Amino acid sequence: MNSSAEAAPASPRLLLWLVAVGFFMQTLDSTIVNTALPSMARSLGESPLRMQAVVVAYALTMAAVIPASGWLADRFGTQRVFLLALALFTLGSGACAASASLGQLTAARVLQGVGGAMLLPVGRLVVLRAFPRAQFLEAMSFVAIPGLVGPLIGPTLGGWLVEAASWHWIFLINLPVGALGLLAALRLMPNLRHAGVGRFDLGGYLLLVTAMVSISLALDGLGGLGWARTLVVLLMVLGLAALSAYWLHALRSPAPIFSPALFAIPSYRVGVLGNLFARIGSGAMPYMLPLLLQLAMGFSPAQAGMMMLPVALAAMGAKRVVTQVIQRIGYRPVLIANTLLLGLMIAGFALMSPGQPLWLRIVQMAAFGAVNSTQFTAMNAVTLKDLPPERAASGNSLFSMVQMLGMSLGVTCAAALLHAFGDWLGAGGGTQSLPVFRGAFVAIGAMTMASAAVFWQLRPDEHSAVPPGETPDPAP
Repeated sequence: MNSSAEAAPASPRLLLWLVAVGFFMQTLDSTIVNTALPSMARSLGESPLRMQAVVVAYALTMAAVIPASGWLADRFGTQRVFLLALALFTLGSGACAASASLGQLTAARVLQGVGGAMLLPVGRLVVLRAFPRAQFLEAMSFVAIPGLVGPLIGPTLGGWLVEAASWHWIFLINLPVGALGLLAALRLMPNLRHAGVGRFDLGGYLLLVTAMVSISLALDGLGGLGWARTLVVLLMVLGLAALSAYWLHALRSPAPIFSPALFAIPSYRVGVLGNLFARIGSGAMPYMLPLLLQLAMGFSPAQAGMMMLPVALAAMGAKRVVTQVIQRIGYRPVLIANTLLLGLMIAGFALMSPGQPLWLRIVQMAAFGAVNSTQFTAMNAVTLKDLPPERAASGNSLFSMVQMLGMSLGVTCAAALLHAFGDWLGAGGGTQSLPVFRGAFVAIGAMTMASAAVFWQLRPDEHSAVPPGETPDPAP
């Protein structure tokens, strides 16, 4: 039940454009930074292989804030929370551009991530409540388009801005867009609230956030940040203890933030766990590929960004046929075979060398994009397809959190592996760093292949169609 007097948008089409632009800003900033990392490192006096905190801070913050976004919108109103999200995202972007050290930039990315985490969930909630059910699918399809365009142009735009101006402009371009978005939200966004919103499960939320942050920091510590081994072990134990404590808390709480009953649904249980582990490999690639191309193969930022275009274009093209393949073969064989193939594709990047022809690299990038897109579409669909209506909001929120957490852990693991192989092989810069990247790609590929064992647990008869209105993936 909505308690707001503004139960319907005054201009539905303009409202959809507003939500779509917010989604575009969020997905763009998930990928635009990767190509600029070497330039940022030179400007800030850091090693390019120590810049993972810039990416991890954004993704991990989004994973931590997403679970609270729906309750905040119900409690304080969609317009207020959307305005807050835009304001924080814009302020965070300005703070990123003004940063003079890695610590300042990481802190600014956290602020940016807090805003970005609320843009899509709150916007989607407005669309769900402000549009009749008959128009919902069409409205969400319109909003989903920028989710595909953002990652498509992000790496290329980032590389071009670095060469044409400086890395600061990948954040400065958000300022006018954010300002216009704030003005538009004041006029177009309805302030929808839920009259029966209950108490927020603050205790469970804090346990979840503690678990995610502690485990991520512990993995970062394994990446050679100079932390004492004792601290790394303590953080890992703290994270696992907090995760266990949340599970026990959720079992006895009358209204936990994520009910254990969600995991009673077999396809959801397998889908969430499979998403988490398979996305570690997929999440590492947007971080590692631009570094490989620039540091080990001599590409300029703009050239490295252009090389990511085949990945995004093939990902969009593959989505047209994935549904038909799943309906014909079933989820289980598709996910098992595609996860193994994805791991092989990731390990195959270890074969890249400066002397190879350009067409071969483009084919390899496109093939990876198609396989990766198939993986995301199948994982997303199998996770959400059996959720009952009463569990849909909570299940989708947990799923969105796992998506961002997988991306964060992917970058963290990639940075740890690059550091470990760098110490082991003692490689220098330029082409001498190729063995370091090769070792990391093989290791991540093997980890991805191992996650196929999770999808083995699906029932052999999982042939349901891909559900309509599939949640757009943050990293296609």
